[in-house]
Amino acid sequence: MFTGIVEEIGRVIERIPGNGYDSLVISGKKVMEDLKTGHSISVNGVCLTVVDRSEESFLVHVIPETLEKTNLGDFVPGSLVNLERAMGPTDRFHGHVVQGHVETVGYINNIAVDRGNVRMTVTIDNRWLRYCIPKGSIALDGVSLTIVDISPVGLTVALVPYTLSQTTLGKKQVGEPVNMETDIVARYLERFLEMDPYEEYGDIDVGKLRSWGFGES
Repeated sequence: MFTGIVEEIGRVIERIPGNGYDSLVISGKKVMEDLKTGHSISVNGVCLTVVDRSEESFLVHVIPETLEKTNLGDFVPGSLVNLERAMGPTDRFHGHVVQGHVETVGYINNIAVDRGNVRMTVTIDNRWLRYCIPKGSIALDGVSLTIVDISPVGLTVALVPYTLSQTTLGKKQVGEPVNMETDIVARYLERFLEMDPYEEYGDIDVGKLRSWGFGES
């Protein structure tokens, strides 16, 4: 699990096509302090597994589905990426729950500068837009952000100078893709509301649980 607080901007050193997956070699500094083989790491919001590392870089494998459904498929040597190590059990929770399971790619359709801050508008398919609300959370390229406005075709987030300088979002241009992960709480709520309360799950259904006293106030 991640929090959407990017630790540093890394750089793609090499992309190696393989049989069934591509390998990415990515350089970093801060994330390398305690990164080990087998650890999870967020690369532009995508949860990947470290399969090898050197003193200043690490290697991950990326399957075709991920390459097709995220902007990782656009990576070339020199591409800049947002990096975040998985959250530790004693870490402070500064952002929001980010799984690293990117749902879709949105496209930046407007960037407006206002006294040093930036309002970025991103188009997103309505299938995913329904999970977004004003003042709610969303992860763009792995960055935890607050939604400031919703339109029929997309959403707008505000980027403060710190976020612009410490993440790749400060280097984005209109038309570029961004990985998007909506708030998991909204998706769980929708799932619960869609459930048939008397649908059977094995030998137990919701009605039986209620007959045993569960769910009673």
